[in-house]
Amino acid sequence: MSAHQNASQWTALDLAGQWRVTKATDDSLRTSVGLDTDDAEWPLIAVPGHWQSHSMFSDESGPLLYRKDFELKKPEDGERNFVVLDGLFYQGDVWLDGAYLGDPEGYFVPHAYDVTALADLDTGHVLAIGATCAPQRDKKAKRNITGIFQHWDCINPSFNPGGIWRGVRIERTGPVRIDALRVLCRDASEARANIRLTARLDSNGEAPIRILTFVDDKVVDEQEKSVALGLNILDWDIDIDDPALWWPWSLGPQNLTDIRFEVICDGQLSHSATRRTGLREVAVHDWIYSVNGERLFLKGANMAPTQAMLGQATTEELRRDVELARDAGLDLIRIHGHISRPELYDAADELGMLVWQDFPLQWGYARHIRKQAVRQAEEAVNLLGHHPSIIVWCAHNEPFTWDLGQGQPFDLKKFALPFIAGHQLPSWNKSVLDRWIKRAFEKADVTRPVIAHSGVLPHLPLLDGADTHFYFGWYHGNERDLPGLAAKLPSLVRFVSEFGAQAIPESADFIDAALWPDLDWKHLESEHGLQYSIFEQHVPPRAFASFEEWRLATQIYQSDVIKYHIETLRRLKYRPTGGFCMFLLNDAMPMVSWSVLDHQRVPKLAYTTLAEACRQVIITADRLPIAMHPGEEIRIAIHAVSDLRENLKDAVVCATLEVAGVPQVWRWEGDIPGDDCSLVGHITLTASFAEGPLVLDLTLECGEVVATNRYFSNVVART
Repeated sequence: MSAHQNASQWTALDLAGQWRVTKATDDSLRTSVGLDTDDAEWPLIAVPGHWQSHSMFSDESGPLLYRKDFELKKPEDGERNFVVLDGLFYQGDVWLDGAYLGDPEGYFVPHAYDVTALADLDTGHVLAIGATCAPQRDKKAKRNITGIFQHWDCINPSFNPGGIWRGVRIERTGPVRIDALRVLCRDASEARANIRLTARLDSNGEAPIRILTFVDDKVVDEQEKSVALGLNILDWDIDIDDPALWWPWSLGPQNLTDIRFEVICDGQLSHSATRRTGLREVAVHDWIYSVNGERLFLKGANMAPTQAMLGQATTEELRRDVELARDAGLDLIRIHGHISRPELYDAADELGMLVWQDFPLQWGYARHIRKQAVRQAEEAVNLLGHHPSIIVWCAHNEPFTWDLGQGQPFDLKKFALPFIAGHQLPSWNKSVLDRWIKRAFEKADVTRPVIAHSGVLPHLPLLDGADTHFYFGWYHGNERDLPGLAAKLPSLVRFVSEFGAQAIPESADFIDAALWPDLDWKHLESEHGLQYSIFEQHVPPRAFASFEEWRLATQIYQSDVIKYHIETLRRLKYRPTGGFCMFLLNDAMPMVSWSVLDHQRVPKLAYTTLAEACRQVIITADRLPIAMHPGEEIRIAIHAVSDLRENLKDAVVCATLEVAGVPQVWRWEGDIPGDDCSLVGHITLTASFAEGPLVLDLTLECGEVVATNRYFSNVVART
């Protein structure tokens, strides 16, 4: 049972549907929040949703005032009524019948307000919510904890996510309500699993209570407690013998377990909450992760929101994105710079997909957010901690004060100095804010590793550095530069969590191809993220006769970047690399981005390339040079990489070199170790004296396991 299904048990009234809405002004916030306001002429808007989905507010930055009239039966003796908001982008004010309830902040944080006394006055009510998601004018010192939704180069800078984006309901409970329930699996083995539970209880007075904990409908713990007026925190542990363990999809079954918590007052059920979890243990050492004691090399991708208007996405669409990641052979999705909907994490649990969960901080923030960020980090654990798929928290993505993604042409030189300074010099974001948030996560969740920040190179005093972001072949260097860096500085490739290149999508209705080659480049840069100056370096548009030819060339280039980066990192499996996350799996809206799936989920060529490079068994060679001269010799190493748990017995590997139509064959036979990268052998290639293409084909065969690969070069005369 999901948390959402459990909440419906206590829902007296679901307020989803059509609400009235208008622009919020000082006058409307003063006079239009009570029962006596005539809002019949106000536009209707769907809740849950985002205000920019409405034609009248498509360019609106808010604030807006929402109203909803409803009828509600008066509470009976011992009953309490609450207004519950599951998600408000980003903050607001809430009134019931003109009485002020509070000022929620935090787009993913549920908020609840006791309205028992107001509900007892009458049966007709009006709920008013003033919602604001202020534009972040100073991108180097943002004030909203909205992550990529308000500052990213993969979302249109004019987009505003504001609105009541998740459900609103009236909840009816007994005297004691469960305000939050945190369920964490501390350790797990085939013999025993230990679960740590923390409950935040809201009581309307001092009272003795009995609390029951169920595992799959069986009572495993019963305690007598006393609660005081207001909020009470309870912590306790339960042990589960002979647990059915949860595994990532490549290692075993996805067994899930329901944990239910009940509060009994005066012999009556006051409130209950259920969390579906998985019993598993996560560990990491030097960026190599293990689940239930089994290490695994993490093949991952950064994931954008399913839609920029996340509240509009269907449950099926959220699940489909996880399925598409698994279909590509990935083990890990990094929820990049945001917290998604609960349905996505449910899907990850069910499909065995591991999750790297970012806290919604992206680039630079103002100093005053620290207290709010610490509070929201704890709430993130309350909201998501029970999901076995989540294996790591990350406090901040690239904690640098960059003004990127704001519709201006990208100028690499402009960001060179801030890039260097951001990595090497202390800053409030990197040195203070991120440490506070990391400690908040570690305090709330002792079961998972926590990363202070992502994409920060080694610097004093932290010479160990963090995970790395390398855009060879896009922002810096040549797309062939990664192997050389890895050989010289292996510590920098322990976990590469961003790499890739932009490519033009198949779903490109937003591009007027008839104008080729004089596309509206400024519009594409300002509204759709295209980085023209960098395309000019790598896939120059004017070198192609048509838009279709250029689009194909960009997709081929992106495919090459992804293929060879992944092959390099997989050859370094565990020595020292623990995994990777390519950038980016999907688009959240019509964009020219690093994604391999566009906003309609039509794949670019690189999606197939990604799936091929992430197969459980691959055969690879050192990459051939772009060109060779007649008679030139090179020595090439052949490696087999296997993520299977068992050895491949008597595998046969063949390398076939075709030069000027004449094949040359090498053959090896032997065992391929499981969960390892092994050297198969070396071959010496000699370029023919005839100019033309040089093709190296590799095959690995072992029963039903077949892997192939192909590398290209050209023989050209010396000049």
